[in-house]
Amino acid sequence: MAPITLHVGYGTFAPVRAADIRAHRMHAERFSIPAETAAAVHAARTNGKRVVAVGTTVVRTLEFATDPQGRMAAGSGACDLFIHPGFRFKAVDAMITNFHLPKSTLLMLVSAFAGRENVLNAYREAVRERYRFYSYGDAMLIE
Repeated sequence: MAPITLHVGYGTFAPVRAADIRAHRMHAERFSIPAETAAAVHAARTNGKRVVAVGTTVVRTLEFATDPQGRMAAGSGACDLFIHPGFRFKAVDAMITNFHLPKSTLLMLVSAFAGRENVLNAYREAVRERYRFYSYGDAMLIE
């Protein structure tokens, strides 16, 4: 386990209203990634181990701080990354997350990671089995 800090705002939970999701803009949220965390992610990558993010906001922060070659920078800044289908993940191999609201940036991130059909199947099962949704509901591991 390695810590990061992200000051999550309303924009993370606000529905996407743009007809074309690529036109949606995230508001910036402050984050901090300690040097120890960046080093731990680098060590995991170098040694063929997985990076598992706990929460979609952690996924966004780690992906934002990782360059196209997969190097993560420690430090603080403002993350405005909107991850939607078509995004190429560089930092995260798996995530633990809950079941998100329709039309949310969080659900789009999960769909980008797992694929639309996999997400639809998981949500159908969650509804059938009466899982709890949203921030205080049940969680799933996505690989």
